[in-house]
Amino acid sequence: MKTSIVSTLAVIAALSAHGAQADTLRLLTWGGYAPEEVIAMFEAETGHTVEVTTSNNEEMIAKLRATNGGGFDLAQPSQDRIASAQEEFGIYKPIDMTKVNADQFIPSMLVATATNTTYDGEIYGLPHVWGTSGLVVNTAMAGDVTDYTDLCDASVAGKVSYRLKRPTLIGFAYSMGLDPFAAYSDPDAYQGILDQVEAKLTECKPNVKTYWDGGDEIKNLLRSGEVVASMAWDTGGWQLNADNPDITFVAPEAGALGWIDTFVLPARGRADDAAYDWINFVMRPEIAAMITNTAGNFTAAVDGDAGVSADLKARYQGSFDQAAIDNIKWYPPVPAGLETLEGATLDRINAAN
Repeated sequence: MKTSIVSTLAVIAALSAHGAQADTLRLLTWGGYAPEEVIAMFEAETGHTVEVTTSNNEEMIAKLRATNGGGFDLAQPSQDRIASAQEEFGIYKPIDMTKVNADQFIPSMLVATATNTTYDGEIYGLPHVWGTSGLVVNTAMAGDVTDYTDLCDASVAGKVSYRLKRPTLIGFAYSMGLDPFAAYSDPDAYQGILDQVEAKLTECKPNVKTYWDGGDEIKNLLRSGEVVASMAWDTGGWQLNADNPDITFVAPEAGALGWIDTFVLPARGRADDAAYDWINFVMRPEIAAMITNTAGNFTAAVDGDAGVSADLKARYQGSFDQAAIDNIKWYPPVPAGLETLEGATLDRINAAN
């Protein structure tokens, strides 16, 4: 009897400890996706607390790999970083759709993300924030820059910037008439495309003022006039346009690159209930609009644009007519091993004279 009582008390203590841990949601996300006002509303309504760590795709994967999927309860990598990462590293756990208010999601985005994040018959991702990368241009000083390879034109020599990251490789490939996404399943063909892009970007190096790393860095370079044309995200261009109408986001002729940032559950997360509560909370239309107004990008929430500022809507419409929208190149899942090829290419470009 004594043994039974002791065992029961131990189980109760363990469950209580687990419950206490589950009240804290450790969120690994992008800047702007968890505004303080939204966190305060969520905490007041649910009793959970939220700890936010801001990051980017590469760092998210690295952090979760280092801990075998531990350290966080909800993460937000882009949808092309999920199936292959799960196949290689096993850092996520499947989504339990019975705990998701699916009717809050735009159906086409929910289906597309589920398709792209399915591995071994299980869904690993839900859509949250979406947007594009392309060109941010001072149209008064670089009005002829309408495609990625225009950044190599002599008219903008020394006043160009982009990142040494995958989007630059992909964007230049499309601008050169190549189709990198179609070659994803053929490493040899993809390497052939990378080789051509490497040659172009190496040739283009004299035009580059600097390779930018953070959003604030490129915005400051554009504000100062040190850079007049760059590759960057749409939201950064719209933020700059609010202060200087000459600077804006331009959808490239070859097509803007479209991304969807998701919700995923790290494999060793310990607060799944809080994670699902957060997902269902932020996908409410009024909360989704608050996030759009802060982050600058729209969400996959049904009616989530209803409360978005009129100025942001106008800037979006100024950058994207229907043809530009139809020409968006949406990132597919990244096959295992492809990032190694890209990393080697980027290292060679960086080291080239």
